[in-house]
Amino acid sequence: MELMQLTYYLITLSLTLFLLSWLPRKSQKPLPPGPPGWPVIGNLLMMGQLTHRGLAHLSAQYGGIIYLKMGFRHTIAICSPEMAKQVLQIQDNIFSDRPTTIAITYLTYNRVDMAFGDYGPFWRQMRKLSVMKLFSRKRAESWNPVREEVDSMVKTTAANSGSRVNIGNQVFGLTHDIIYRAAFGSVSLEGKQEFIGILQEYTKLFSAFNLADFIPWLGFVDPSGLNTRLPAARSSLDRFIDKIIDEHLTREKKTGDDNMDSDMVDEMLAFFSDDQEVEHDEDLHGSIKLTRNNIKAIIMDIMFGGTETVASAIEWAMAELMHTPDAMKRVQQELEDIVGLDRRVEESDFEKLTYFKCVIKETLRLHPPIPVALHQSSAATRIGDYHIPKGTRVMINFYAINRDKGAWKDPNVFDPSRFLQKGSPDFKGSNYEFLPFGSGRRSCPGMQLGLYTMEMAVAHLLHCFTWELPDEMKPSEIDMSDVFGLTAPKASRLVAVPTPRLSCPIN
Repeated sequence: MELMQLTYYLITLSLTLFLLSWLPRKSQKPLPPGPPGWPVIGNLLMMGQLTHRGLAHLSAQYGGIIYLKMGFRHTIAICSPEMAKQVLQIQDNIFSDRPTTIAITYLTYNRVDMAFGDYGPFWRQMRKLSVMKLFSRKRAESWNPVREEVDSMVKTTAANSGSRVNIGNQVFGLTHDIIYRAAFGSVSLEGKQEFIGILQEYTKLFSAFNLADFIPWLGFVDPSGLNTRLPAARSSLDRFIDKIIDEHLTREKKTGDDNMDSDMVDEMLAFFSDDQEVEHDEDLHGSIKLTRNNIKAIIMDIMFGGTETVASAIEWAMAELMHTPDAMKRVQQELEDIVGLDRRVEESDFEKLTYFKCVIKETLRLHPPIPVALHQSSAATRIGDYHIPKGTRVMINFYAINRDKGAWKDPNVFDPSRFLQKGSPDFKGSNYEFLPFGSGRRSCPGMQLGLYTMEMAVAHLLHCFTWELPDEMKPSEIDMSDVFGLTAPKASRLVAVPTPRLSCPIN
């Protein structure tokens, strides 16, 4: 009897929602165009198509702004520079919040981090902390981890001269080591593999589909086992980082040395408070207080934002150059002319390496570190002639924007020389046809650290070695497909054979 009643209730509720969804709404303002959806579930069945490439395909049919109904949630996709400017500049104050999911809320301690926290006074303080203390270019250039780990990568590559080298695996290991050392200060990288395991589980949980995020009353449907996996993952992170925080606090008490080399945990502990409440004053040095949960959540932001994104960009730069031999020849010739073959490239050389800078920009245009960024409207508004309801989830497709046919000639072709032209766009967020790091309040705070690491790694790989494809592979045969996720890395790792090109010793 109870089963029959439950079945009757569900059928009645479904039919009611079905009928309500089809009732005429004469007073409703026009929403942006988009593909038709089903009653109740809307466009949920299209979830697998909503990648950077899938959204770009929809944009060709519906235009630069697309409306999707994902269950009970309003969603729009932004795929053109004009629409991006509306969201990221003209109405940046309305679109500065982040959408969240059950998993994100739980794993970020109720969004006390910077990546997923809503825009507000405390978020602004954390942004200042990140830009001024954690990710500044000056700080990056003073970090030994970057130089030492790049040097280690060069030596490992030299030791494998004449053999196949998996460049993808190598650069992913490089960025993990750099960020791990920068965050925790561990030269021995002790515990790194344990932390990578935690990071990998977090990545899976962040991207796991949960029906309750779109239709809340179906929360009992849990095919991915999130109700068990979420507490286990956060418990693992608690144990790992609480231990590191305690070690840093103990070291600080023992040494009392303010001049010792500091890592990111040290920088955040300068604002640490055991109180669970934080101040909201705008004075960074005088008021901001970080709890343990703040520090743990921000560390996860750093690890997510600084490992796969940077490694993917480095691998894509090398892949595009090997896929385009003329560009490879030109950039290596510039390195030879400016730096010479009798020494390694140094930071002071970068400003003189004009074409090399163009290679970096063109790589980031075609392969933005985050292909699709998520924002959310904090109030109802309009974009052009279209109504955008409060709480609308906004998917900004940087991949499509950076390849806009109206802004770029041959937008899908790797051509670094396009950035040699006078007035070519910069990537600092004011040119809305070129947004590899986003723009506005939510632009990437780690841009300088990421660029520095990318430039150092790519410059050394290009200057120290000549690269050939294995097994007589032709450049046109390189697999240039990608896989959509937090980033869009190469679908298959780049493998090539290095030969030293410098007259000076590398080892």
